[in-house]
Amino acid sequence: MGVGGNFWDLLKPYARQEGFDFLRNKRVAVDLSYWIVQHETAIKGFARKPHLRLTFFRTINLFSKFGAYPVFVVDGTPSPLKSQARAVRFFRASGLDLSSFPVVEEGVSVKRNSRFVKYVEECVELLELLGMPVLKAKGEAEALCAQLNREGVVDACITADSDAFLFGAQCIIKRLQINSKEPFECYHISDIEAGLGLTRNHLIAISLLVGSDHDLSGVVGIGIDTALRFVKCFSEDEILNRLHEIGRGGALVIQGSIDSEVLRSSDENLPKTKSSHCSHCGHPGSKISHLKFSCEYCGSTAGQSCKQKFVGFKCDCLSCDLDKKEKERKKKENWQINVCRKIALEKNFPNDEIIQMYLSNHHGTDDDPCIEWASPKTEMLVDYLTYQQHWEPSYIRQRMLPMLSTIYLRDMASSPTNDLLYGHYEFHSIQRVKIRLGLQFYVVKWKKAVNALSDSMSAIPEEPDILQGSEEPDESNDLLEEPDVPVVCINDGCCFLSTDEDMELVRNAFPEKVDQFLKEKELKERKSRKKKSSLRSEGTPKNSESSTSQSLQLSITEFYRSSKVLCENTLEENDLGASEGKRKEPSTRLSKSARRRLLFD
Repeated sequence: MGVGGNFWDLLKPYARQEGFDFLRNKRVAVDLSYWIVQHETAIKGFARKPHLRLTFFRTINLFSKFGAYPVFVVDGTPSPLKSQARAVRFFRASGLDLSSFPVVEEGVSVKRNSRFVKYVEECVELLELLGMPVLKAKGEAEALCAQLNREGVVDACITADSDAFLFGAQCIIKRLQINSKEPFECYHISDIEAGLGLTRNHLIAISLLVGSDHDLSGVVGIGIDTALRFVKCFSEDEILNRLHEIGRGGALVIQGSIDSEVLRSSDENLPKTKSSHCSHCGHPGSKISHLKFSCEYCGSTAGQSCKQKFVGFKCDCLSCDLDKKEKERKKKENWQINVCRKIALEKNFPNDEIIQMYLSNHHGTDDDPCIEWASPKTEMLVDYLTYQQHWEPSYIRQRMLPMLSTIYLRDMASSPTNDLLYGHYEFHSIQRVKIRLGLQFYVVKWKKAVNALSDSMSAIPEEPDILQGSEEPDESNDLLEEPDVPVVCINDGCCFLSTDEDMELVRNAFPEKVDQFLKEKELKERKSRKKKSSLRSEGTPKNSESSTSQSLQLSITEFYRSSKVLCENTLEENDLGASEGKRKEPSTRLSKSARRRLLFD
């Protein structure tokens, strides 16, 4: 949830839709609880243990398809404030009377749901087998994600908790759409500061006014629009101090309003009240004085009546302008006093414990976390998912291959060796360039090495063989966001795999293969151009005419010209009223079906 009062709707206009390559070679902190909660309901009933399935496929997609380095963060012990707020939310959702709400002792945390804790533990075990780093927060996972982002350890956070901005996050990915040209919905704090004029302290003040996960109620009678307008009256450095002053019953009239200062510093010699205006034209002066002398605004002369004012006329003289500004100032001051009175009625506002929690820089169990990505423990992972998900081992190995090929190419780019992909496949060639979602990839062909052991783990069977015997044959749908499946083929007794790989990654790992592919591609294009030019130059007029006619799209009447002409001639002979030399049309007395039969018989 995060900040209440539809806080995401306030930030929605400043969202960016980032492209496919946004996270390429970047580190990203993932709030694991967000993934579990988000998709538990979405695919529940469609798959066995959806939290494990989503974690498995999304991690592979994030690592291989998007080229990111994910760091997973799990929740620690919830704060007493959030525990109490969660209990209140449960009472409200259940329709129970809050008067029967049990009193929670101060400083005591309520344990998280045991079933949810089990889900998290299973996902953590899966991620560790995949070789992904997992960090545990002291309290909330989004707080540690934000701290890692603020300190530059990661480049973005994947979470839906808006209070991550209050913890100091710089870039939040709220929505992740795998199969899209713009899969990331991102929010940057720089865009929010430029568009709304709100800094981190302003956002904290808004959360105190409208409520958050740690204080559901906030200030009674203050919504998101009122809170936004109120906090913008103060600078970043003074907003939290002013809330303390108002909450402790300090000065109710806000002295920091820029408009008020400007108005109060205006020339004191200017008239304070609105002068009299003519009832006929609406300009300064009386009707009698305008008739006796003149009206400088209407341009009338002495003895001549001034112009009649139109409906909705508003005078823009200095006196009216000052009077208008004075009314606006008083209206704003009255509104500010009303907001301050609502704040002053709240008990223990603002809560210093919440503010200190948001501004803290120690949200992890380890102040210097060790973040490393290891190679997956393939066989242990196969055994784990076979037990938990009842999948076929070949199915698991095939779905893991995009991740293994990405790790292999990265290792070959940093330190080339004679190792094989998955211990059995060697880089053979680049087949072609593939465009997917507007981005180019190399289709890489892997050949099974001759000296590879031909045991059960070496074979990556084709898709039909994988799904045979599976207990969940209908799990391949868009909701589950499965990675790309490698294509398997056998040619001349050799087994080949085809995978889609990042072009830059392939070039760094095998520059000679890429150069060879580009040269062959250029040679083929040259031969194709030469062949086309020779056909144009050596072609006879007859050939050119035939080629031109073949390139034109003929109408349907061209295919049945002889039948149509014969039909028309027959109709012309029977039409006695038609004159010679004129084109004869089929008789309109025949029905449409009869004319169609005559045309095509």
